Amino acid sequence: MPKAVSAKEREVMQELCRHIAAHGDKTLTLEALAVKSDLSPFHLQRRFKAVIGVTPREYQEACRLQSLKSGLKGSSSVTEAIYDAGFNSSSRVYARADSRLGMTPRQYSRAGAALEISYADAKTPLGRLMIGATDRGICCIQFGESSGALLALLEKEFPGANLAPMDKKYKKQFDAWIAQLNKYLHGDTARLQLPLDIRGTVFQMKVWKYLQQMPPGTTQSYAAVAKGIGRPAAARAVAKACASNRIAILIPCHRVIRGDGSISGYKWGVARKEKLLAMEGPGGK
Repeated sequence: MPKAVSAKEREVMQELCRHIAAHGDKTLTLEALAVKSDLSPFHLQRRFKAVIGVTPREYQEACRLQSLKSGLKGSSSVTEAIYDAGFNSSSRVYARADSRLGMTPRQYSRAGAALEISYADAKTPLGRLMIGATDRGICCIQFGESSGALLALLEKEFPGANLAPMDKKYKKQFDAWIAQLNKYLHGDTARLQLPLDIRGTVFQMKVWKYLQQMPPGTTQSYAAVAKGIGRPAAARAVAKACASNRIAILIPCHRVIRGDGSISGYKWGVARKEKLLAMEGPGGK
């Protein structure tokens, strides 16, 4: 049985959180924090994670990330904002940009205005589908009733981005993507290997990555996914992350169901969710 969290212990850890947040630009060692909390480094590491949900180092990284986000929006220099937030290496931030910001620091600083997205739509067994793609890969797959409705959805998902119909020179690539998706939706292949450009918060990225690791034909409850990512109390946040998913099928939020086994809401319609689960289940198609 996990050790219960006392009111005093919670107060100590919250005070440490305030201290970490106030000194995000400094190097705070586990040993120094242990002295401040009157615990050994080993016990501090364990109890901090038990109470807060992350390690002291992860908490400081989160504080620095928040500071970086604010700095990027108000600074003319990306490098300056990175160092002001307490990161001692710009290369490290860029190397982990997808998991930290959902995009590169320079793109974030421009609020997506410099993002170039090409789009095209086509028919599939589940209705009309639109693919949006950057030079890094597919950033959006949406189902809709018409080309116009799909374009409106893309504009809503990526406000400020430069949207343009897919150039004819990329038609062969787009046709190959659609062919793979249709093959999957017909139940003729169990795996999809398409390039992705995934953008979201750190929590959303963690949920979406977990969903991508779920084998076709399997389902989990929102609570089970929350537990799987190490956040057992975050079932509602998992549901919200699923609702925020922009990439249907490739990030398979359709595999997440209610705890009682019933099929709950789906961004692109419960009927589509039921068809996807039936196609992936025993017997397929």
